[in-house]
Amino acid sequence: MSENTQNTDSPNRTPVGDPKENEKVTAVHKEEQHSDSDGHDHGAEDTDSGWKSHWQLLLAIVILVIMLVLEFGFKFVPPFPADLIIFTAAYLLAGYNVLYMAYRKAIRFDFFNEFFLMSVATIGAFAIGSYSEGVAVMAFYSIGEWFQDAAVNRAKRSIKALLDIRPDQVAVQRDGGFVVVDPKEVKPGEIIQIKPGEKVALDGELISDKASFNTAALTGESKPDTKNKGEQIYAGMINLNTVAEIKVTSLFQDSKLSKILEMVQDATSRKSQTQLFISRFAKIYTPIVFALAVAVCFVPYLFVDPYEFNVWFYRALVFLVISCPCALVVSIPLGYFGGIGLASRNGILFKGSNFLDVMTEINVVVMDKTGTLTEGIFKVQEINSKDIEKDELLKYAAAIESQSTHPIGLAVVEHAGKDSIKSIAISNVEEISGHGLKGTIDGKEVLAGNTKLMKKFNIEYPAEVDTIVYTILVIAIDKQYKGHITIADKIKEDASRAIKDLHALNIQTVMLSGDKQTVVDEVSKSLGIDNAYGDLLPEGKVEKVTALKNDGKKIAFVGDGVNDAPVVALADAGIAMGGLGSDATIETADIVIQNDQPSKIVTAIKIGKLTKKIVWQNIILAMVVKVIVLALGAGGVATLWEAVIADVGVSLLAILNAVRIQRLKM
Repeated sequence: MSENTQNTDSPNRTPVGDPKENEKVTAVHKEEQHSDSDGHDHGAEDTDSGWKSHWQLLLAIVILVIMLVLEFGFKFVPPFPADLIIFTAAYLLAGYNVLYMAYRKAIRFDFFNEFFLMSVATIGAFAIGSYSEGVAVMAFYSIGEWFQDAAVNRAKRSIKALLDIRPDQVAVQRDGGFVVVDPKEVKPGEIIQIKPGEKVALDGELISDKASFNTAALTGESKPDTKNKGEQIYAGMINLNTVAEIKVTSLFQDSKLSKILEMVQDATSRKSQTQLFISRFAKIYTPIVFALAVAVCFVPYLFVDPYEFNVWFYRALVFLVISCPCALVVSIPLGYFGGIGLASRNGILFKGSNFLDVMTEINVVVMDKTGTLTEGIFKVQEINSKDIEKDELLKYAAAIESQSTHPIGLAVVEHAGKDSIKSIAISNVEEISGHGLKGTIDGKEVLAGNTKLMKKFNIEYPAEVDTIVYTILVIAIDKQYKGHITIADKIKEDASRAIKDLHALNIQTVMLSGDKQTVVDEVSKSLGIDNAYGDLLPEGKVEKVTALKNDGKKIAFVGDGVNDAPVVALADAGIAMGGLGSDATIETADIVIQNDQPSKIVTAIKIGKLTKKIVWQNIILAMVVKVIVLALGAGGVATLWEAVIADVGVSLLAILNAVRIQRLKM
């Protein structure tokens, strides 16, 4: 084989979590969506029906407004117990769901959650005669829940709508015609027909001569992609202009799109370190503020004279209302949902919000050459022969390389044409790892590979061969050098821009390749890569990455296949290029770039940084406001009205800040 036997540089990352364990996570996620350790259950099934009953909340607000107008506008207050009955009715209309969730959690001995805190605070307000304030707190809190649930559900629907684009029916060829069936009923080998404007339901091979498809839902690229007969078509693509027929190659549930959907759904259940920290923080924070509220109520008895229970009890209620960690536990995961959705719209799939955080810390991007920075499509540039006709040399080279699946071999076979080797006798072909191929062609011993292969078999070759920059395939017949074939790989259009943008972010770039050093140097020089290393076997790549890790670098490894497992395992983030081309990359990479654009690496980093920025803006906003109002409440300056407005207000601000990421364009 050629010198590039080992250079199909590509990742093979251990799956994030055990598949069975991921199923458990997804099941739990569906059962109590968005549920955190502090008891915040936005969108949980047992609250959906309640939060959607907006008429109850609206009626409660109407009653409250009428009572306030009567009290402050007309100086009229219904006599007891009429006022208690009216306010109690409004309270139950506004807070039934909160009270129900508080009860559900209390019977499980979970008292330190916002539902319980709100219930205690509002019932306490009724106990000291502050009926209107008790209703107002519950009504405003429920309004906040309403908006929060709407924002969370919208974020989830946005992600689902973005990717769940599989049609419900497809036309399949049966009994001499096309019948419309459910895609799940179609089997591999059957022919389906896609009309202009229709979405492809299943993966398959195009059997029509040519067709154009919109691949935006999969790759983030809106420009049409023209496919020729025999090329792969994937579920989710949209046929643009002609009727296309496709031979199905996989079941509905095994399509690339189905795997992508599963990955994105799992991603929303894999929490980032920030989310996990906030959950742990809320679990500790809530009982502490509950204890402080008790202290605010009773400790002054020891130091204040005269001590008025109702005054200090009221201050404790204010303390409880503002202490709810709602803004944190809702806006933070909402921010990460937005980040995952924004990345998906740009053809970048994160396998969890934790990898959004990881990308913000990357300071070295290590890349393969072939298939990552270059097209990975090799073309024969020149044939040099000695004592043999060029066509004859090409025939021998193509015959032995036809036994290989390496890109170099495929390029030689394509250049020669498959018909040219049909009548050739090929036998005893063996691959010599890292060197090339050895075999018998028409009774002659043929060697085809790199210069190391020639040296291994003590075959002399011209010295100028070692000075050739491009990839070469050296051929020897019956232990005599007979020539070499020069092969080149094209650099991707946006590779140079990607490197420049990475440098603009102060990120170091490194290229590792199994290709010859002269080729690596040429590509590195043209792109401006900081460091480039060629002639590397897998263990050599491991050594380079280990050295970077030992220097304290945070590394992202970018590749396009599955044979660089040791390097990817060392990286902090494994990024797969061209995820549509390989099942393994979708299943094993941490981040999948759906098309082959290196510039998407920069986009992924920017989305990670933007998401983290928004999340920490919300954390700081929520904590600053809460500390200020907590202090005012304990000091008797803030009322229940101000406490609930501050709590709901900061929650809504945080939510609006989080959802804006869904509207951004990268």
